[in-house]
Amino acid sequence: MTQDTPKIVVAIDGFSSSGKSTMARRLASQIGYRYIDSGAMYRAVALYGLEHGMVSADGTVDEPALIAALPDINIDFIPLADGSQHTMLNGVDVEHEIRQLRVSNVVSPVAAIPAVRHILVEKQQRMGHDKGIVMDGRDIGTTVFPDAELKIYVDASAQTRAQRRFKELVEKGSAVTFEEVLANVMHRDMIDRSRAESPLRRADDAIAIDNSAMSLDEQDEWLFREFQRTIKNIMSE
Repeated sequence: MTQDTPKIVVAIDGFSSSGKSTMARRLASQIGYRYIDSGAMYRAVALYGLEHGMVSADGTVDEPALIAALPDINIDFIPLADGSQHTMLNGVDVEHEIRQLRVSNVVSPVAAIPAVRHILVEKQQRMGHDKGIVMDGRDIGTTVFPDAELKIYVDASAQTRAQRRFKELVEKGSAVTFEEVLANVMHRDMIDRSRAESPLRRADDAIAIDNSAMSLDEQDEWLFREFQRTIKNIMSE
C-alpha cells in the first residue's frame, strides 16, 4: 500500500471460536493496521467481576455492583512484535487469565448487560476514529462500526469451533474436556443470538464465509483479496 491508499475500517463478526480473531490479527499484521479484539474487552470486564465477587462461577451477575464498578475498569492493549496483543486490565497483563474456561463460562451474560456494552462500544468507536483498524467481535459491523467499508461474517459448525477451542485450551495447559468446551460454545451461541442488546447477526452488507474446512493460509488469502477489492473500489469512485 502507498501513502495515497485510503485507510478503512475492517469489521469482522462471528460466533465464538469461529477463527475471526486469528483472521483479523493476521490481516492487520499484513496490511499494517491496528488490531483490536473487542471480545477481550468483555472478557476483561468478566474477569474483574469474578475477582471482585460481582460475577459467580455459574454466570450469575450482580449487575448493580458491576455497573457501579465500570468507571474503575480500565482496559487497554499492548501490541506485540508478531502483530498480536496482550490485554491489560488496570495496568496488569491478563491475557492468559481471560482465555481460561472460567471466564468463557461467564463472559456472555456479562456482555449482554446494556451498560457494559454501551461503555465498551464507545471505547471501541474511539479506537477506530482515525480508521486503519481491524476489529473483531459480535456486533462490530452492526453496532460499533455500521459504516465500516469492509464487513466480514465468519461462521463454522459448533463441533468445529469447539474442537478448535479445546485444542487451544489443552495446549495452554487447561484441564478441560471436549464436552465441557462444546457445551460452553453452544451456550454462548444461544446467549449471543438472543440477547436484547446488540445480538449477534450478520450485517446486511457483510460478506459471509464458512471456514470449517479452510486452512489458515486459505483464510488469509481470501480475506486479503476482499480487502484489496474494497480498496480498489474506493479508489475508483
